Amino acid sequence: MDFLRALETTGFSVWVRESGSLWSFPGILLVHTYGMGIMVGVILAVDLSILGFVPALPLAPLQKFFPLVWIAFWLNAITGTILLAADATTKMTNPDFGVKMVFIVLAVINQRMIQKRLFGENPSPPASGKALAWISIVCWLGAITAGRLLAYVGTAVK
Repeated sequence: MDFLRALETTGFSVWVRESGSLWSFPGILLVHTYGMGIMVGVILAVDLSILGFVPALPLAPLQKFFPLVWIAFWLNAITGTILLAADATTKMTNPDFGVKMVFIVLAVINQRMIQKRLFGENPSPPASGKALAWISIVCWLGAITAGRLLAYVGTAVK
């Protein structure tokens, strides 16, 4: 807990949390939200294509969007870490934060499996990836929901 308090009281964390600048908490949260929208939006398009919901959208050309997915992911990892540091004692002691992280880890592992199995050197037919697509949708919706609920559930320990 001392480490979390120390993290929260760094000059940068205090600035993020208390400055009132649009470049601090609101701007960082906005970039985090845009990154999530881009990342999950592209992933959802791929998942829906795998599931056959968008038959006019061929799967293979979607591969060119994967670098954008990973750029958005790392942007979210960075902005999420900054937002976490600004409120570490509250977020890190909230069980919902662990739920969010589990969903993210599972979603990332699943995304790598989709890329390897359906877009790798010897791609499988899209039908073989339907379970992975459903897992992807569930994991990303779970991560988004848990992340949003962080502000409303769990107990704050200060």
